[in-house]
Amino acid sequence: MRRIVFAAAAALMIVAGAPPVMAQVPASRLARSVDIPFEAFTLDNGLRVVVHTDRKAPVVAVAAWYNVGAKDEPEGQTGYAHLFEHIGLFNPTENVPGGLMEPLRAMGATDWNGTTWFDRTNFFQTVPTSALEQALYMESDRMGHLLGALSQERLDNQRGVVQNEKRQGDNQPYGLVYYAQLEALFPPGHPYRHSTIGSMADLDAASLENLRQWHRDNYGPNNAVLVLAGDIDAAAARTLVQRYFGHIPRGAQNEPAQADIPTLPARIDRTLHDRVPNTRLYRTWVVPGMLDANAADLDVAASVLGGLASSRLDNALVRGDETATAVTTGYQPFHRIGMFTTTVDVKPGGDVEAVSARLDQLIADFIASGPTADEVARVVTSRMSQQIQALEPVGGFGGKAVVLAEGELYADDPGFYRKELADLGAVTPASVKAVMDRWLTRPVLAVRVDPGEREPYAEAADARPAPAAAEPLAFTPREPMPAVGAMKALDFPDTERARLSNGVEVVYARSTTVPTTRVAVEFDAGVAADPADALGTQTLMLAALTEATTTRDVDALNEEQERLGATINAFAGVDRTTVSLTAVTANLEPSLDLLADVIRNPAFKPADVERLRAQQLAGIAQEKASPNGMGARALPGVLYGAAHPYGRAWSGLGDTAAVQGLDRDDLTAFHQRWIRPDNARVFIVSDRPLAELTPMLEARFGAWAAPSVARGTKAFDAPAPAAQPRIVLIDRPQSPQSLILGGLVLPVTGRDDLVAFQAANEVIGNGFLSRINQDIRETRGWSYGLNGRTTLMENGAPYIINAPVQSNRTGESIAVLIDQYRAFLSDRGVTAAERERTVNGNVRQLPGSFETSAAILNALRTNALYGRPDNYWETLAPRYEAMTAAQMDAEARRIIDGSQLVWVVVGDAATVRPQLEALGLPVEVRAAQ
Repeated sequence: MRRIVFAAAAALMIVAGAPPVMAQVPASRLARSVDIPFEAFTLDNGLRVVVHTDRKAPVVAVAAWYNVGAKDEPEGQTGYAHLFEHIGLFNPTENVPGGLMEPLRAMGATDWNGTTWFDRTNFFQTVPTSALEQALYMESDRMGHLLGALSQERLDNQRGVVQNEKRQGDNQPYGLVYYAQLEALFPPGHPYRHSTIGSMADLDAASLENLRQWHRDNYGPNNAVLVLAGDIDAAAARTLVQRYFGHIPRGAQNEPAQADIPTLPARIDRTLHDRVPNTRLYRTWVVPGMLDANAADLDVAASVLGGLASSRLDNALVRGDETATAVTTGYQPFHRIGMFTTTVDVKPGGDVEAVSARLDQLIADFIASGPTADEVARVVTSRMSQQIQALEPVGGFGGKAVVLAEGELYADDPGFYRKELADLGAVTPASVKAVMDRWLTRPVLAVRVDPGEREPYAEAADARPAPAAAEPLAFTPREPMPAVGAMKALDFPDTERARLSNGVEVVYARSTTVPTTRVAVEFDAGVAADPADALGTQTLMLAALTEATTTRDVDALNEEQERLGATINAFAGVDRTTVSLTAVTANLEPSLDLLADVIRNPAFKPADVERLRAQQLAGIAQEKASPNGMGARALPGVLYGAAHPYGRAWSGLGDTAAVQGLDRDDLTAFHQRWIRPDNARVFIVSDRPLAELTPMLEARFGAWAAPSVARGTKAFDAPAPAAQPRIVLIDRPQSPQSLILGGLVLPVTGRDDLVAFQAANEVIGNGFLSRINQDIRETRGWSYGLNGRTTLMENGAPYIINAPVQSNRTGESIAVLIDQYRAFLSDRGVTAAERERTVNGNVRQLPGSFETSAAILNALRTNALYGRPDNYWETLAPRYEAMTAAQMDAEARRIIDGSQLVWVVVGDAATVRPQLEALGLPVEVRAAQ
């Protein structure tokens, strides 16, 4: 009893606005948490190898980085590095004739992909330890045994895929700005003047012999860095790397292109147009790159100006005079140069010229005054926290393998991150001001994008000349690819529970990889809880929830998070609403103080509500301008009907008229009905034991009492309308690509046992190797990628096909999709090979699927949402292994009725409507909703 009384008293102090219970830990201490021990060696052929040992999971990250990127492409060959990344990633090699994707999936690889940027090309995958030798065999075959498998047909296919990737990016709002920036900032012939994706014309002109020579010149082992990070040591790595890579001969030496930092002779003002709802302003300078002594100062300058939540531009333009709805500033460091860019979204209907002048003045004032010591400290602490979190995975897009590879590739030092952290810690207000004086007082590129018709778009040629004949290349087969060894079973962290004095359940798992804690306070609400006559209420309430409390205004709330290296977010899925905290554990107690204050004491100040309303309305307008947003706003209502809780846009942004009519009382009422202890559950993953954490939670939430108003309830008794197979066309003129969405309400929910069905769907719809993706992307080259997936919900489960395709293939693509599903659900069910690949992949990926605390937290939450047992993930392997192709077929045919699919197409009606009408389905044309 005494403990409970103390907890109540502590909670009362928080409500009354007591200061944090402990001071934040200094950034210098956080920096000591960032350590990646490594060993490095070089093979005789020049391949540089870096090894980091991390035994937390039976997986190894394999990352091959090549020192070639877009900046190394000569005139007329733009896009070659990226095109060859696609060839290396998706095409067969000489000794893996079926391609690398099949064995990667079958071995249970996670986080596998390839990327290209101005300075490098990389391929990476995280694999089970027992599959490491197979992965090294494949990676070495990609490096040394690729050209003999590259044919004209395969080149043409990947050319089409890349051109559709370009269309997909270009089709987004403001999607053409980057090209204009590069052309204005860099003089002709400068290595950074063209984009990584390249031009349609250069991609059209790429010949088989061009690409062969490109590989010979750039992808030898002496131009590469191989990083192995995870369940391996340097001695074992040396033996394996020598075995699989040692025979590859040294190639031509690629010296990465040198590039100066150009200075514009005078300010450039350029105006573009796009089908967007508001004007966006850009300010860009070319500045020094990642190896320069000024890099840390430029990063801090960008964060203080427009990167932090408490940034100068946010305070002046978004929260100050409210002439902008969003601002950003970022420093992008490349090998030879960097780019410093500010963007401002002008409030719709605002005075663009006045905002532009105000932006220039604010930047000039910041350069003249520099940041404060507190601003610098907040940036440094935030960066340290982000770096600690980024080091949790061994691989992927941003794990430890990436940090080591970047250091070795660009600085000849895998430990270069230590210098970067030291430089960051040495930043002062004076050093930032000096660097800004040096680089940001030069002439700027000022781009303005106004609403209107887009400038002409450079498409690919309708037809290319017949390619010149190229002789096949002879090659000598190597030894067979090694098999995958015995796998270790998944050992999911034990789930523990506690209960606070007020009955709130705490669900916990421990993860000790990095000193961080993740908390999710989850409420049984979600977008489905939004009032049907006031859609968007919850999103506005959540925005205001994290804006200010009764004890902290927006500046105090943001600045305290930054000083602590903590992040608090509030968001809604379809079924649940969550307020989350990510914190370095050393600063956990004061971070929990902030979390409790946000959840329990929202201010909902009228001025904040008005400002956030304008931002949400701007978000709705942006959603209505984006192809994905337009489709996502239409499909739920088409499937479920407007009366159903699942029949509204799942983004939760709501309706324009409804959001315009909301006031503070509406937000308070929603908060009282839904954000309350008798509707809450706390999930937590931490490096600290539950016994230490429970008193901290008790002190802040144990005395939290439910308000007197009734708790909210959701009604799912409104039936979904009977399916009416048809096509709903939403006109979006000047779209080089169409977005196809196919939807179907399934007769199941997320709480049903769908393991066999999901395995079957991997064959037809979900994943790179699915039949629909292999057909439309890999065989026909009409898309950058498509999928068909089940969206699990507590009280439903729609099946959604997502297929962005080039506009002139829209009708044909829907026909192909209809045929693929018809065949799969009748006489072309799961094959023995597809069953084996799917089962092996799903079993073998399990040990690597919960490498991070974020993944563990998500698993705890989904177990609770769908009513699964705590050991659910550990039960899956034997279930997959016992699964037959016949069982998979039976589940797919029981659950999916492909004849009932409804299609939503977002595209240029003038181009696609005749194609759609030829399909024989009713076509209904709508405006964006």
